Amino acid sequence: MKLLFKLLIGIILGIILGLIGPEFVIRILITIKVLFGSFIGFIIPFIILFFIASGVAGLGKSSGRLVGMTVGTAYISTIVAGILSLVIAFTVIPFLSTETSEVVEGATLEPFLTIEIAPLMGVVTALVTAFVFGIGIAKTEGEWLKKVFDEGKSIIELVIAKIIIPFLPFYIAGIFAELAYSGEVFGTLKVFGVVLLLAIATHWLWLFIQYMVAGIVAKKNPFALLKNMLPAYFTAIGTMSSAATIPVTLKSVKRNNVKEDLANFGVPLCATIHLSGSVITIVMCAIAVMILSPELSQPSFITMLPVIFMLGLIMVAAPGVPGGAIMAALGVLTSMLGFTEAAIGLMIALYMAQDSFGTATNVTGDGAINVLIDRWAK
Repeated sequence: MKLLFKLLIGIILGIILGLIGPEFVIRILITIKVLFGSFIGFIIPFIILFFIASGVAGLGKSSGRLVGMTVGTAYISTIVAGILSLVIAFTVIPFLSTETSEVVEGATLEPFLTIEIAPLMGVVTALVTAFVFGIGIAKTEGEWLKKVFDEGKSIIELVIAKIIIPFLPFYIAGIFAELAYSGEVFGTLKVFGVVLLLAIATHWLWLFIQYMVAGIVAKKNPFALLKNMLPAYFTAIGTMSSAATIPVTLKSVKRNNVKEDLANFGVPLCATIHLSGSVITIVMCAIAVMILSPELSQPSFITMLPVIFMLGLIMVAAPGVPGGAIMAALGVLTSMLGFTEAAIGLMIALYMAQDSFGTATNVTGDGAINVLIDRWAK
């Protein structure tokens, strides 16, 4: 929650400086935005490479049948959640866009310094490489190479926690200072406020659907199952981290009469691979940004479907820190949807504003996945 407060301060200060601040200060913020945005683009392939390779290699040590059932169920849940978000977004957001001005990229001010940090590889290259090495390590049990990817993952986690997350408020301040200077900020905030409320409402709808399905399959009361998971939901709102909520999630899942050995296996695994709430927000916010941004191609149901399928894979690479899911998803947004720097900044701001609710949906949905696996494992 401290990070959310800092981001809100960054948005407010950025708007104020963009409206009444001297051009010198605004250009400093824009410079920070440009340099930091370039650094984020450089880090994205490493996030995908090391997190996916390390995660896939680690799965090889577990029971193949249980891993396959859990991963497959979690992936289907994530995909269906993304499609649900897609349908709702296309139904509601176009009506919002007619009530306000469009989002445009930047004002006429230029940064003092521009340094392009070219990524060492493309997003798709990093994804394919990660799966090749991850599966290869799992099959050959290559401990030395597994250690390399594990240590690389630790380094990237450190970069995210110590560099990217602390600098996000300044980056967001630069984005909104630029929008305020161009006169577009208030229309943007109005639409995005409605989009965030819509995303949270979709989270709750998806949890209802998940537990209805789990209750029917397991022949249990879905409302009782969901009630037992509420401690995990509210804990995740405070921690903004699926990993940090694992102890509470584990206790809540066991209250739903999931066998202890299955819960001990399934909850930590789902905390890594099942991010349906995050995908709901990413899809909805991405459509809002694209509809309101004239420099981006307008989204369609057909063009967004491959994005959702790719997001389901990329979420395996989401670091267990606040905002980790959107950091992993930026590669998809830039490579498949052509997101510009301004669009990426808006996506980060939007996602972080609801990160606690998205995380809460992720961990609460983990309970439904574990109820299903417990039923099928019998």
